[in-house]
Amino acid sequence: MVVDLNVDLGELPGEPEELYALAHLANIACGGHAGDRASIVLALQRCKTHETRVGAHPSYPDREGFGRTAMVMDPADLRAAVREQCERLATEARALGIAVTSLKAHGALYHAASADPAIARAVVGGALDALGRGITVVGPGMGHMPDVTREAGLAYAREGFADRGTRPDGTLVPRGQPGALLMDPLAAAERAREILASGRFETVCVHGDTPGAVAIARAVREVLDHAAAEQGPG
Repeated sequence: MVVDLNVDLGELPGEPEELYALAHLANIACGGHAGDRASIVLALQRCKTHETRVGAHPSYPDREGFGRTAMVMDPADLRAAVREQCERLATEARALGIAVTSLKAHGALYHAASADPAIARAVVGGALDALGRGITVVGPGMGHMPDVTREAGLAYAREGFADRGTRPDGTLVPRGQPGALLMDPLAAAERAREILASGRFETVCVHGDTPGAVAIARAVREVLDHAAAEQGPG
């Protein structure tokens, strides 16, 4: 099984273009926690230049908290918010002749959808409304998202995190706590090797806003490319 690299992008001004070259998949912020038309178009143009797959990266409508604050929303309203964000990205992608091939929720919404099946269904439903049935959902290997996604008839890609620390139960160390971020490229590369060795993941994530993200992504991509080369064709 070939494991690819996904990077959360389109979130910050001055984002290094090299991150798009290193990513197999760019999860592009589309207005919930970050992103506007200019940033979306720039991110899409970079994806086109580097032949990087495009994914939607919706969140709770929480720009002040960068999508990292949990919100209480009616499932229908949440579905509409996700649909609106994904449609914003899809509209700009169509204008550039690019397909949006995946969905990955951001921040607090990512974790809430894992914990609550109603939230998971709202996220998946909103993405389906905007992007259609050809998408792959990227998310955690545990929780409700895998089952809800498969119930909807969509493909699912389990992800591990190369730049985040994990607890013994496999959940992420919360941001702000010691060990939450892995900012040493060597440590991130070792984490990627552990993810590969587990055989439980289809994709590895690096966050574009992690300090030193380019060096981290480069180190992780080298690990993944080496593993893919060892597997050979097919």
